[in-house]
Amino acid sequence: MAAKKPKAKKKIRVAHELPRKRKNAIQEAMAAHKLEDRPEWDRTAKWTSTRFYRKLIKPGTMRTVHLPLLETDLGDSWPIPVTILHGIRPGPVITILGGVHGDELTGPSTCTHLLSNMFTDEGKPLDPTQIAGTIRIVPIVNLPGYRSKSRYFPDGRDLNRHFPGDPKGSTTKRVAAQTWKYLFHDADAIVDLHSAGKGRSNMPQVRAYLTHAGSNILAKAFGIEIILDSKPPSGSLRKAAIEHDIPVITYEGGGANVLDHESVKVAMHGVLNVLRSFRMIDGNPHRPRFRMLASGSHWLRAGEGGLLDMFVSAGSVIREGEVIATISDPGTPGITVDIVAPEDGLLIGAATNPFTAAGMPVGHFLPVSKHMKLLSDQIDSNGRFLVCGSQSNPVWREEHDVDEVAVEGNWSGGSVDSEWTITKEINGSQSDVFSDDEEEAEA
Repeated sequence: MAAKKPKAKKKIRVAHELPRKRKNAIQEAMAAHKLEDRPEWDRTAKWTSTRFYRKLIKPGTMRTVHLPLLETDLGDSWPIPVTILHGIRPGPVITILGGVHGDELTGPSTCTHLLSNMFTDEGKPLDPTQIAGTIRIVPIVNLPGYRSKSRYFPDGRDLNRHFPGDPKGSTTKRVAAQTWKYLFHDADAIVDLHSAGKGRSNMPQVRAYLTHAGSNILAKAFGIEIILDSKPPSGSLRKAAIEHDIPVITYEGGGANVLDHESVKVAMHGVLNVLRSFRMIDGNPHRPRFRMLASGSHWLRAGEGGLLDMFVSAGSVIREGEVIATISDPGTPGITVDIVAPEDGLLIGAATNPFTAAGMPVGHFLPVSKHMKLLSDQIDSNGRFLVCGSQSNPVWREEHDVDEVAVEGNWSGGSVDSEWTITKEINGSQSDVFSDDEEEAEA
């Protein structure tokens, strides 16, 4: 009797697709991208010195140039350090930046670590004598905001709502124009590193407009599991870059005025992954076991007002019926109200401010009904999801070995963060306002 053939290993399938129209648009964009010509730098062997703000950088060298945010003869021009690693052979130009919002520290810390001797010395990953192309690393864009621990520029405006800027406009618009001119308009890709705003925290995640083929590729090259497919807010760096056909992603991790080591570690992993994927540095990119492509989410809200006591944090894998927080009121002692998970899923963002009111969001939630095993197989002892790059080096795998799971839906309010409470500065003071406008949506 013939021996039975071993059963073939079943590949995990997508449980529920992205909306058909959205899925078709992404597929068409990716198909068109494959037909495009190779970029100019890939068609020529000519590779010479480059200039940045009137400074010359020779091939195989690294140089830090101070770029003034304002062109002015009087007053503070706010010069920011921009480090250029100009490789020894042709390749793309990539800008990696942090600190667009002055109170977000994940980007500044990530960029600072990447510029340390551990990464730039001879034989290290970012050794300029070994890389291809040009890497521009900008730890702090909003220098005055960083100095004052503020999200905004001194004129009270959000830089990430004024790109590509106006050299004759407001202070913030002039800064946007200056940085667009020198850091972004000629880039082949942009990686913008962020944290959540005040009063909340995000688990490591990437945001990209997936119908823009270059941004789709860049998002997956970052090498982590959670990718949020979202239209960029008006005036954001993402919006301006896409309008100029520049691949761009936003990375989110941690919270304002907090140095979240996990988020920094994942960001460093992601940046190096991008550089490996673009063949700018040696080594193969690491890929996650699966990707979760989300086009919508749910919100967990406070049913009552008072003091919020969260039992879980951003990145927690939660089960239907699980109590994730309680609300109590010191004015009415002895009474508490539970906040219960409505279904299985992943908490991608969580409130950290204990003061809440009825209707305020306390958690940003991706419902995952049929693929919870993917999440539960990759959690720590506290039930938090272990993002690729947060632990030891991930296992190397081919792109076709990565399973993609779609989370269907829409972003409430028009974009990813539009339901959070946003802290705005008004006439020098701070006021909490509830945002349901796309203009205040993305961190």
